[in-house]
Amino acid sequence: MKILVTGGLGFIGSHTVVELQNEGFEVVIIDNLSNSSEEVLKGIVAITGRMPIFEKLDLREKKSVQEFFKKHNDVNGVIHFAASKAVGESVENPLLYYENNLGTLVYILQELEKKDEANFIFSSSCTVYGQAEKMPITENAPVQQPMSPYGNTKKIGEEIIIDVAKATNINAILLRYFNPIGSHPSAEIGELPLGVPQNLVPFITQTGFGLRQELSVFGDDYPTPDGTCIRDYIHVVDLAKAHVIALQRLLNKKNLDKVETFNLGTGTGSSVLEVIRSFEKVSGKKLPYKIVPRREGDITEAYANTDKANNILGWKAQSTLDEAMASAWKWEQKIRS
Repeated sequence: MKILVTGGLGFIGSHTVVELQNEGFEVVIIDNLSNSSEEVLKGIVAITGRMPIFEKLDLREKKSVQEFFKKHNDVNGVIHFAASKAVGESVENPLLYYENNLGTLVYILQELEKKDEANFIFSSSCTVYGQAEKMPITENAPVQQPMSPYGNTKKIGEEIIIDVAKATNINAILLRYFNPIGSHPSAEIGELPLGVPQNLVPFITQTGFGLRQELSVFGDDYPTPDGTCIRDYIHVVDLAKAHVIALQRLLNKKNLDKVETFNLGTGTGSSVLEVIRSFEKVSGKKLPYKIVPRREGDITEAYANTDKANNILGWKAQSTLDEAMASAWKWEQKIRS
């Protein structure tokens, strides 16, 4: 079976390509290399022994999307990662996010609705919950008005998929993930942010390596045990495996609804300072950091209730925070050596 992975050379996408190929799927990747590198293909081959098909194209170009689906008319499922994902950048440049995250989704769904049946996995986010009132967050928690344009594109993206699924033969699973970190244990692929990292863990590992002078911790006056924000950090390999399981659920017609939603996390919240301490423990290095003012768009805490994914998908996160941090550090050392 041929599976399209958009953004398949990105952080989560590349790990998912590896897990798909390990399960015997034929994978075709679309990526415009705006936040990734063609070098990632070498890492995928080193792990799996197989080269996925790679199509370099920009999903914002409708004609390119149409031509792709004419050429690859035998795609059995789509896992859609391709999107811009930095909260801060989305606040500064909202139109970029609306075009890149929503226009591309529409173009792909327009091609899928031409098929007799189509299976679609959407890379969503816990940002759709905003600052949830209850922890841990279940899938039934109200979707709130998001605090950033990025979050809003995920909320609107979900709404588009639900509307389209009602009117077409598309079946979909929305995967709302919490905070993916780490890298493949082989250190052949990992998180490779271009420029200054927007996410905590690569900023930590780059600081640990000496590329950054110090880490900025945005606020220590939140109503949490140590005053820093709390998030649910999930190992990227655990996350990638969940995508394969969700896809198989659709392919095997096990889904109970046209659109299903699952939280993907560990079920445990860790504060920014706890993540720093975990890095210091696995690396043996002292991390320089300073407390700076809060960042616009950040919420106090978010961690998942994972019962639904555990029980219905039969999936559970396996790796600890320390294991994820150790893999991230191993990857950082490899790419700098």
